[in-house]
Amino acid sequence: MGLEFHQFLCLSDNFGLLVHDPASGATAALDAPEAGPILAALAEKGWTLTDIWLTHHHYDHIDAAGALKARYPQARVVGAQKDSHRLPPLNVAVEEGDMLRLGESGAIVMETPGHTLGHLAYYFEDDDVVVVGDTLFSLGCGRVMEGTMPMMHETLMRLAGLPGETEVYCGHEYTQANARFALTVDKDNILLAERAQEVDELRARGAFTLPTTIARELETNPFLRASNPPLQQALGFEDADPVEIFTILRERKNRF
Repeated sequence: MGLEFHQFLCLSDNFGLLVHDPASGATAALDAPEAGPILAALAEKGWTLTDIWLTHHHYDHIDAAGALKARYPQARVVGAQKDSHRLPPLNVAVEEGDMLRLGESGAIVMETPGHTLGHLAYYFEDDDVVVVGDTLFSLGCGRVMEGTMPMMHETLMRLAGLPGETEVYCGHEYTQANARFALTVDKDNILLAERAQEVDELRARGAFTLPTTIARELETNPFLRASNPPLQQALGFEDADPVEIFTILRERKNRF
């Protein structure tokens, strides 16, 4: 039996995510945005928190770690070794390529710098799921706050290289806003137009737009399509270096 993933809203637009291993009963919170909704989700599912895995140090991803640890003192707090100085106290410090066990299952640690230098993603290979925090969003990507544009582009290309069927859980419900920008730079993309319409319909009824998949993002997310000739032509930069195209896109999105 595979892992169970349970997604819910925290704060105004953050996602909470619980990952549960039915075989062992182990349950991880992927990031800790807000204690109330996480504790309510655990109660609703009847799960006991055993792990808190952090993607990066921003307050809206770690703020509830202390409250969760107080309620579940045995829970392991996991985060990046290189960011241990600005994360809640860690029980397990990890780096690129480490395997994290969750009961009888587990995830591979991916270092995904760009949004922050110590950002992590967790790739549950056997379950075809990757949890990406604020690095990749549906139809968008995170703001480059600590890294460089080439660094962020390389990180996104690593994620884009995962199998197409991989489901992607992101840190925020940003898809509708991302779609509005994406349509301004990739307006002839029929699949993007269809996705934008679907997103509007989902949000109109209060439904989530996530998870997405790597395949869907490769078809519709401009930040993963910097080497796409029609997109380059639409931007007026044919045959440009993909990092240059990515930089143009990210800087435009910053001003959008």
